[in-house]
Amino acid sequence: MKSLEECYEPLHNRFPHHETNYSKDKNLWHLSHEGLDLEDPANEPKYNKPGFLELGVSPEQAPDKPEYVTIHFEKGVPTAVNGKEMNAVDLVWELNKIGGRNGVGIIDIVENRLVGMKSRGVYETPGGTILYEAHELLESITLDKETSHYKRQIADKFADLVYNGLWFTPLRESLSAFVDKTQEKVTGDVKVKLYKGNIIPASITSPNTLHNMDIASFGDDEGAYNQADAAGFINLFGLPIKVQAMVDANKKNNK
Repeated sequence: MKSLEECYEPLHNRFPHHETNYSKDKNLWHLSHEGLDLEDPANEPKYNKPGFLELGVSPEQAPDKPEYVTIHFEKGVPTAVNGKEMNAVDLVWELNKIGGRNGVGIIDIVENRLVGMKSRGVYETPGGTILYEAHELLESITLDKETSHYKRQIADKFADLVYNGLWFTPLRESLSAFVDKTQEKVTGDVKVKLYKGNIIPASITSPNTLHNMDIASFGDDEGAYNQADAAGFINLFGLPIKVQAMVDANKKNNK
């Protein structure tokens, strides 16, 4: 197994830095571009200008033929790309290359800094963008409804804590413990199609899938429930709304 230092050593060899007048911050995960004409959100970024993008190409310059990539996850952690097991660093670099050449992961945002001012920048995150999309797709079949919805609610707060440098806090540790618990069943394979900046779902499989075609069927056969039960469910589910409507109607009639 490579040491962390050995994994990071080829950083500049794999993606040589292009000297420009833009302010650029580069690491394993992404590359940011700020300053000059980018400070004004009215200006379109010069994506096709030589030396601007470094981790990949613009969607317009990407190949006309789509490329498929399959990622395997074990308990929420990506462990292999296209059937080849890799450590975390090599896996991100591999996805950076694949995503970069297909114009994936380029965003133009105005962010809210900690002190309140807004700052515009262009970011390249090809590998990370693929991972986030694939991971979310796998969660769609392995997490139950309430857990999935609640996890999305806390995602913004978790992001704020990390962005504001509050990693070593009790709240971040508590949120991480919740997320770790949600990932126990997030194991499987996700296949996506990359085409000119787009990430298109192609296949999702998991031994822990909660999607059951025998239950979620549009056919005529009875599944896990009797469709005639829907009428009673609708009546009970809508009862609070019905009661409120009756109260409001009585108040209006008594005026």
